[in-house]
Amino acid sequence: MDEATDVSENSETGLPTEFSLAQNYPNPFNNSTVITFDLPAAGQTLLEVFNVLGQRIAVLIDRRLPVGRQQVVWNGLSDRGAVLTSGVYFYRFRSGSVSLVRKMILLK
Repeated sequence: MDEATDVSENSETGLPTEFSLAQNYPNPFNNSTVITFDLPAAGQTLLEVFNVLGQRIAVLIDRRLPVGRQQVVWNGLSDRGAVLTSGVYFYRFRSGSVSLVRKMILLK
């Protein structure tokens, strides 16, 4: 698992110069959490949530996004609308050849 990348911005434009995936907040969370990431280039972006068994339980983003900082609020539900139980979950960000993973905790 990659360590968190520092946010770097172009001082002239204020846009990120590298990909980064921040730790969700709050963490641990109850009901909802915010996931923030930076895109230095526009492109197809995928943000998914997995359980500890590696099973994908939610797709939060699967579309082309513009350059810049992006935020997603996740309500702790699966793609099927099921309320998830307390536990450890992982979220994976992929854009271009970059793939970053972080861990989060859901407490009910």
